[in-house]
Amino acid sequence: MTVGLANLLTLLRMGLVPIFVIAVLGGRPGQALLVFAVAGVTDALDGFVARWSGQITRLGSYLDPVADKLLLMTAFVVLAVPGVHGGITIPVWITVLVLTRDLLIVIVALVLYLAQGHADFPPSLLSKANTTVQIVSVVLVLAVGLEPRLETLARVALWLTAFTTVASGLDYVRRVHSISQKTESL
Repeated sequence: MTVGLANLLTLLRMGLVPIFVIAVLGGRPGQALLVFAVAGVTDALDGFVARWSGQITRLGSYLDPVADKLLLMTAFVVLAVPGVHGGITIPVWITVLVLTRDLLIVIVALVLYLAQGHADFPPSLLSKANTTVQIVSVVLVLAVGLEPRLETLARVALWLTAFTTVASGLDYVRRVHSISQKTESL
C-alpha cells in the first residue's frame, strides 16, 4: 500500500498540530498564525493533489476530515485558555459548542455505520460554511495578538461561529433523521 502525496500532506497537517499548540502556548501569535496558515494550505493541496493525480483513497477520505477536526478542535481548546496567548480568549461556551457538535457528528456517523452500514455522509453547504467561519475565527483571534484593532471583528466572527455551529448541528440532526427514515422504510 502506498500512502501517496495527498495523504502525506494530510499527515503533515496532523503533525503541525503540536507545533501550533507550542507556538500558541509560547506566546508567539505570529508563528501560530503561520503554522495554522500552512496547515490550511496543506488542506487545500491534499484535495487538489488527490483529484489531479487520481490518488483519491479510502484512507485519505478518512484522514482528511480527522486532520481538519483535530486542528480546529485543538485550536478552539488552546485559544479558550485564558492568558496563554496574545490574542483574545475564545469564550469557553463557544469552544464547548464546537467540540460537542463535532463529537456528536462523529458518534452518530459511527452509530449509523455500525447499525445500518451507512458510510456516505458528505458535508452540507451549511457545514462547510461553519468550518470556514471557524477557520476565520481562529485566524482573527490569533491576529488580535499582532493587531489589537481586529478585536471587534474577531468577536463578531466568534458569534458567527456559535450561530453556524448550532445551525449546522441542527441541520445535521435533520439529515440524519432523513437517512434513518429512508433506511427504516427499506
